[in-house]
This record gives sequence, structure tokens and C-alpha cells, in this order.
Amino acid sequence: MKEEQNKPGSLLIVDDTPTNLEILVDFFSEQGFDVFVAMDGESAIEQISHARPELILLDVMMPGIDGFETCRRLKANEETADIPIIFMTALTDTVDKVKGFTAGAVDYVTKPIQHEEVLARVTTHLKLRRLQQHLEEKEREADRLLLNVLPQSIVNQLKQEGAVAAESFSDVSVLFADIVGFTGFSANQDPKILIEVLNALFSSFDKRVEALKLEKIKTIGDCYMVVGGAPTHRSDHSQAIAELALGIKEEVLKYNEQHQMTFAVRIGINSGPVVAGVIGTKKFSYDLWGDTVNVASRMESYGLPNEIQVTDRTYEQLRDTYSFEDRGEIEVKGKGKIKSYLLKGRRNSK
Repeated sequence: MKEEQNKPGSLLIVDDTPTNLEILVDFFSEQGFDVFVAMDGESAIEQISHARPELILLDVMMPGIDGFETCRRLKANEETADIPIIFMTALTDTVDKVKGFTAGAVDYVTKPIQHEEVLARVTTHLKLRRLQQHLEEKEREADRLLLNVLPQSIVNQLKQEGAVAAESFSDVSVLFADIVGFTGFSANQDPKILIEVLNALFSSFDKRVEALKLEKIKTIGDCYMVVGGAPTHRSDHSQAIAELALGIKEEVLKYNEQHQMTFAVRIGINSGPVVAGVIGTKKFSYDLWGDTVNVASRMESYGLPNEIQVTDRTYEQLRDTYSFEDRGEIEVKGKGKIKSYLLKGRRNSK
């Protein structure tokens, strides 16, 4: 394994002259390279499909398709487009070199080949390719980290524009879920156990959110917040949020059965307009603002254990496909009386 890691790289050498091919193979093999060979463009393309070299040394003047056409075909294929190609040729006119670079080559060496020169060029382009691959992997890693805290569309906007403008949404659905009694449960528990419990519960919620293509906004202690309809508009946001709420109840029940616990969950939902955007310059956070959010939070905090309390606005959007229990008007501090309903399940449920 260590010997493999120390190898300088793998090459495909394409030349229709056996003598040239043999000399180059011997030279690069002595330098420690893994070397593959082909004697024409067609066989080179076929060889690449399973050899996957890191770099190609490609003769220009060959029978069948020449080096220029071979290069163009390789660059047109997604699977081989990133492999650097160095042309080897006796053609020295500028127009031929331009033609080679236009076809997609990264470099050009003239025949007769000077071995030390071509070795230096090969080594340089392999280093550049590996550096590029490293940078691309770092970029993918950064994207993965951003996607843990920001929606995909927001990440794309940040990358393209460097900032995210606040956006108004005329109708979304916001859900808050709280683990009832968790504060009391945590009073005499080992912190490690508390984290394990919350992580298990919230991870199961996360899977439901992802499956329903909703957006988790944040967790605050043992409270879990999700939105449907932002940052991507969707007409079925209230239905998707309703399905999440029912799914969260199922996950808590499942957790209780598996771990002999008695947790309950209190869920509140409201629908309406919000303003959404990214706050922070170092630790980004996608968040929502507006009365719709505040009322959704009140629906949770003034709700009942193991119940899903919704406002009349959410009820109107769901009444034809879900069953409800009318809870009447509840007195909410700072809001007065608010009409509310308890979401019981789907209408087609037995």
C-alpha cells in the first residue's frame, strides 16, 4: 500500500511508432510510473475506459483518427474530460499548436522527445491536476458544511452573488414541536444521555423533513422548527407540514416503545406570510420573521401533549383532506383570542 502511494502517477502513452512507444514506456516505467499504451486514437479511447490514467501523452499524426480528434472526443466525454493531455508531435507551426490547445490539450512537446523535458512537463501537470482535485474536494466539503445549516437554493445564491437578499413569501406553513417535560427529565440526567436522547429524536425528525422536502430552520433546546414553502415556493406546503406533524408523533411513540420512555410531543402549526433571509457573517443562519412565525410558536406553547394544534388559516387549507377537532378560541398572551383546531389525522385513515 505504501509503495502504491509513493508512485508518481499513471500515464497512457499513445504513439503509432513502436520504437518511440517502447523508449517512452521504458523511460517512464523506470521513473516509477504506471504506464499504459495504445497505438492509435480508437484504441486509446477504449483503453482509457478501463485504465483511467492520470495523464495522457498523445501523438498527433496517427492512422485513423488523429491526435486532435482523439483529444476532442476525450474532452467531450464527462468521464474523461478532466484528464490532462500533452501532445507529442513534429509539427512546430503556431497554427498546429493553437489547434492542439483548442482541442483541449494542456501542453505540447515536439519530437524528437527530450526525456527530461517531457518528464518535467508530465510531473508539473500531474501536480496541477492533483491540486485542482484537492481544491474541488475542499469546495465540495465546504458545500456539504453549508448545506447542514442553509438550504440548497440559499447556498447557490451565496456562491453566485456573495450575499442573500431577504425575501417575502405570501403563504407558507410553520411548525414548532416541543418535547413535553424534557426540562424536568434533564434535571438529574447525565448530559451525555440528554444529548443522545435529543439527537435520536431530532435525527428521526430530520429524516421526515428530508423525505417531505421541507426546510428545517433550527432547534432551540428541545424545540424543533420547520417551514414548508420557503425558500422554495410550493402550493402543498400545509399538507407537507401536516404530514410531518403526524410523522413526528409517530417517531416519538416509536422511540418510547423502543426505550421504555414516556415522552410526549406538543406541536403547533400556522400558515401565512413571512420574511426569510440569512443572518450572520461567520455563522450563517437561515431564519423566518413575522406574525405567522409568532402565532405558530404560540400554537405549540398553548397546545396539549401529543396533540397538533393549528390555526384557522391552516385548518382552512387542510379541512378537506384531514380530520380535526374544534378546540374553539384560546386566550393567547399578547394575541388575544385565537381560533384553533386539533389535527387528528388524514380523512382516509381507518
